[in-house]
Amino acid sequence: MKLSAIAAALQVRLENGDPETKITGLNGIEQAGPGELTFVSNPKYGALARSTRASAVIVGEDFPAISAAMLRAKDPYLAFARALELFNKPRVYAAGVHPTAVVHESARIGPGAHIAPYAVIGEDVEIGANAVLLSHVVIYPGVRIGDNFFAHARATVRENCRIGNNVLLQNGVVIGSDGFGFAKTAEGHWHKIPQPAPVIIEDDVEVQANSCIDRASVGETRIGRGVKVDNLVQVGHGTHVGEDALLCAQVGLAGSTEIGNRVILTGQVGVVGHCKVGDDAIVTPQSGVAANIPAKALVSGAPAVDHRAWLKYSAILPKLPDLVRVLRAKIK
Repeated sequence: MKLSAIAAALQVRLENGDPETKITGLNGIEQAGPGELTFVSNPKYGALARSTRASAVIVGEDFPAISAAMLRAKDPYLAFARALELFNKPRVYAAGVHPTAVVHESARIGPGAHIAPYAVIGEDVEIGANAVLLSHVVIYPGVRIGDNFFAHARATVRENCRIGNNVLLQNGVVIGSDGFGFAKTAEGHWHKIPQPAPVIIEDDVEVQANSCIDRASVGETRIGRGVKVDNLVQVGHGTHVGEDALLCAQVGLAGSTEIGNRVILTGQVGVVGHCKVGDDAIVTPQSGVAANIPAKALVSGAPAVDHRAWLKYSAILPKLPDLVRVLRAKIK
């Protein structure tokens, strides 16, 4: 694409460059060469922008001028993401049902659906328009799914779950697996508690590979609009996740937790059951949430505390042996 066409598509301002320059692809700022587009969103890469071999760089509106052509954007990272879409069009799957797919006669599927080999769609299922179900996807009986559903190979949606529009399930996702509920008998055995309540997935949600969202015994498990769930995430039964939250890799939510809107739980965060994490809170990697977290908080550690306090703890920890020696010497 010509640089002028990219600027128009991204609605950004071209500066210090030839509009006729041809761009053939995108790359990282250290790897990009002639004919490629790159970006800078982190100030620490400013020096690399001045030496990059890329033909053009997406930069912020106040970024200092460099010799390469610049596409000035309010959000360079978002503009780069949209530029990637220009050069990487998603594969189009032709409508049709493969002969090896098993579709129950009572299932109702909207127009434009692509049902791949060995997919299974159960009794009384409803799926909206333009669905794509790749090989070995299984949709249990009674499921309701909106438009533009996309399920990669071996994703599973269990009985009676509800899924909105524009939902993407990556490989190996399980929606509606049984919640981990057992009652101890007088003899010390574990008696399984039925888990009939559905999982509700609202619009514009993506769940990535091998993540599980469990159904509950009563009520529902709900994932709010726009939530993004990373790989290997466990969402326990009866949990509610607010809109536009991010659950990063290996996050674990115990049953009946409440995650607010726009919350970010970074890698390997664990949340104890029945805890509440307020809107816009951020929990840093490997932290353990054992009590309610207020809105807009930034917390770290296990148990999670205010991030500034955790930084102080972390600074003191390596000094503890020396402090103990000094204290013992004074006691003697």
